[in-house]
Order: sequence, then C-alpha cells, then structure tokens
Amino acid sequence: MANPSRPLNDKQIKSLNSSAVGFGIKWMSRAQTWLFKKTNGRFGDKFLHGSEVGILTTVGRKTGEPRDVPLLFLQEGRRIVLVASQAGRHTHPMWYLNIKADPKVRFQTKHETLDLVAREATDAERDEYWPKLDAMYPDYPNYRSYTDRKIPILICDPA
Repeated sequence: MANPSRPLNDKQIKSLNSSAVGFGIKWMSRAQTWLFKKTNGRFGDKFLHGSEVGILTTVGRKTGEPRDVPLLFLQEGRRIVLVASQAGRHTHPMWYLNIKADPKVRFQTKHETLDLVAREATDAERDEYWPKLDAMYPDYPNYRSYTDRKIPILICDPA
C-alpha cells in the first residue's frame, strides 16, 4: 500500500491497474476470507493501520452463487458502510457490480452476521462519511487520487 505522504507516480498507477495486481488482490482476498471464516474472525479480521475487516457475501450476477470478499468497514449500530475503492484501481470491484444487480447482502463481522440491503450513498452522505472513513483508514485519500472514477460508498442497512 502507498504511504499517505507519498502518492503514486504515473508508472506506479499503471502497475496498480495491471492484471498481475488484480490477480494478486483476488488471491490475497481468497486467502483472507478463508482464514477469517475458518477461525470465525479470530484471524484475518485486521488490515493495514489496524482497520477492521469483515466478510461481505453477495450473489454473483452471472452465476447466482454466493460470493465472499473481505472488506474494511465502518459500523454504526446495525448499519455497515463499505467503500468500493479496490485500492484506487480504475475499475469497480466485482462485489460492487454484484450489489448493483442484487442489493441483498450478508456481512459477517468478528461478532455478528447481518442480513442487509445495500445502496449507494447520496452526495450528502458521501460528504458525511468520507471524513469518518479517512480517519478509519488513512490510505483512502490516496486511493481517490489514483483514479478518475467516483469511488462508491455503499450504505448497508438491515433488510
């Protein structure tokens, strides 16, 4: 991950968007998901800067099968807030595309599993949540600087 005080240069951003980095993200995510689920969140529940990780389950838009992915999250009561940053890559993550097709999700934290419905944050909610999300995970501002896409924030509330 990037150092918050040193943004990536053009060559590094090109590398971030390579298929090799995408492959690495995919397999690291699978390993972290396996570890989290195998230990019920005792391991695999933290990421850089000590940020909490949970497991999002979506329905694959092409397969109809459950798809799990480890994600950083902000929890407010029974609301889960997610960021579709994909480390600032130029494309949306697959889980985000799955949510666009079917907003019903399940989210497992170290302490509970919640059935939720996801939606994109409004502009006012984005203004409210970015400072909280940046405080939770200080690399988010860098991620926003790496891409021209508007990185989605997803609000997941109880079904």
